Amino acid sequence: MSVTVDGDKSRLVPVRARRILRGPRPEKVPGLVGTACSVIGLIDIAAGVFPRFRISRMHALAEFLPGTLGSLSAALSLSTGVLLLLLSHGLKRNKRRAWRAAVALLPIGAAAQFVWRHSLGGALLSLLLLALLIRHRDQFTALPDPRSRWRALANFAVVGAGSIALGLAVVSAHPRRLIGNPSLADRLEHVLYGLLGVEGPLAYDKGVGWTVSYSLGALGMLTALTTIYLAFRPEHPAARLTPEDETRLRALLDRHGGRDSLGHFALRHDKGVVFSPSGKAAVCYRVVSGVMLASGDPIGDVEAWPGAIERFMDEAKAHSWTPAVMGCSETGGQVWTRETGLDALELGDEAVVDVADFSLTGRAMRNVRQMVKRIERNGYTTRVRRVRDLDEDELDRIRRAAADWRGTDTERGFSMALGRIGAPGDGDAVIATAHKADDASPYGDLKAIIHFVPWGTDGMSLELMRRDRSADPGMNELLIVAALQSSPTLGIARVSLNFAMFRAALARGEKIGAGPVLRLWRGLLVFLSRWFQIESLYKFNAKFQPRWEPRFLVYRQSRDLPRIGFAALQAEGFVHLSLPRPFAHTRPATAPRPCAHIVPARAAEHEAHAA
Repeated sequence: MSVTVDGDKSRLVPVRARRILRGPRPEKVPGLVGTACSVIGLIDIAAGVFPRFRISRMHALAEFLPGTLGSLSAALSLSTGVLLLLLSHGLKRNKRRAWRAAVALLPIGAAAQFVWRHSLGGALLSLLLLALLIRHRDQFTALPDPRSRWRALANFAVVGAGSIALGLAVVSAHPRRLIGNPSLADRLEHVLYGLLGVEGPLAYDKGVGWTVSYSLGALGMLTALTTIYLAFRPEHPAARLTPEDETRLRALLDRHGGRDSLGHFALRHDKGVVFSPSGKAAVCYRVVSGVMLASGDPIGDVEAWPGAIERFMDEAKAHSWTPAVMGCSETGGQVWTRETGLDALELGDEAVVDVADFSLTGRAMRNVRQMVKRIERNGYTTRVRRVRDLDEDELDRIRRAAADWRGTDTERGFSMALGRIGAPGDGDAVIATAHKADDASPYGDLKAIIHFVPWGTDGMSLELMRRDRSADPGMNELLIVAALQSSPTLGIARVSLNFAMFRAALARGEKIGAGPVLRLWRGLLVFLSRWFQIESLYKFNAKFQPRWEPRFLVYRQSRDLPRIGFAALQAEGFVHLSLPRPFAHTRPATAPRPCAHIVPARAAEHEAHAA
């Protein structure tokens, strides 16, 4: 295929050639540059570890960025390769600081190649890549991610471990030049000494020892400098719900809280929030591993949802975060997909019990009825009250029991967890407790707890279930039944229970006539239930004969799903990657920072409104 140029039919230029001359599309540049940095970094590392390493034309690509330089070529290749690998991810995510680092690094590399190697071609290639970065500088505008100085400790552990592994490869890459037959312990000792800039116990001949020493010293210096930089750079804390934000959210929930059963969970203190321009709607979120994760529907007036969603997407774009929404309703999914062009995937179903329709009579409720009667005969009693009706001593006892009865060290939950009991402003929450006389218990006769948060004025959502491990089985069923039976006196007409992931697949897969694909999918879910309680939650919820409300996951691209899934597991507490904080202390509250997309002219207005 060809096209006419300047109206002269005799001059035909192929379309493919024109595309090559025009260069890559601007939005593709960050990914291409980041990938190039990764490939070249790996080549430079291989060239540094194995001095004779060559990949014909591929090795020439290493001249795009600073590589081997004179007598220190191996050491510079190693350090450059590691830096490029660290830099590539930030370039792919359009990070401004990664772009600045690359722009500062390329001229140095070009000058070094020309002065030390007299390589005009390598210098020109470096400058061409520099020109590409400068030409498309508007593509690298993403702001920094939330961070703290604890990232320096993580960098020291990861980069230090990588340096030790590369160091072992370096000292073992010259077996014919190595004097003697040192053991692995001797090699490791030599590496550790070399990272500190001290000569180790190994000996080489014909000048190889200098190469090994320079390489180890460069790795040690790289580990030290990156750790020092991360330790002393300014902190950029993650967004948190400020008292002003909480006040505004509670006002929205007072007017529109009955629309979504997950609305009250937006008041978690580890969430950030963006409001619509009118202030009539908001989206709460948390950033986990580069994913901007919202849960449930936006808070507030449906007519104002698009404005809040637009602010959410602007914030994600400003930081190059991956946007995602967990557990939104069908209405919420329709608004999200319509306003943003994102896709939606059915994630599971929420179990909702209508109090007026609930009864323990009938064959379907036989198992629950028998379990409740058996526990009551064993001497257990229940109490269902609003949080505001409990005195402080009993609240404190409930909090301590809930913390001690937790089955894991990490508090789990994000989309349907509040993370606190009896906080100021949560007086409308409902607590159901089970009791049995037991003088040996540190919590008196308390044996089990269930905590519900408000769902508008006539509903409540299950937030927490904890029980004493020595209590009889069936405590959760007993308390849910007690809460449902007491709901009319509390003015409660609907109760939201647990969320059942992939409930439809589990239900259809166990029926007669299910196809092989559906049975295979159900078998996989049952296998995963060993760790994530997928099947057990579905069966527990089904005992109470609820109606099922579908919930959806909203995402940008299919390739983002693994990353979103991993971030969701972290947010829910199933994957815990944060470091311990033995010297953590309470910091004074900082002033709320405006959203990144707010232009400077409006920032003062935003801060004044927040105050």
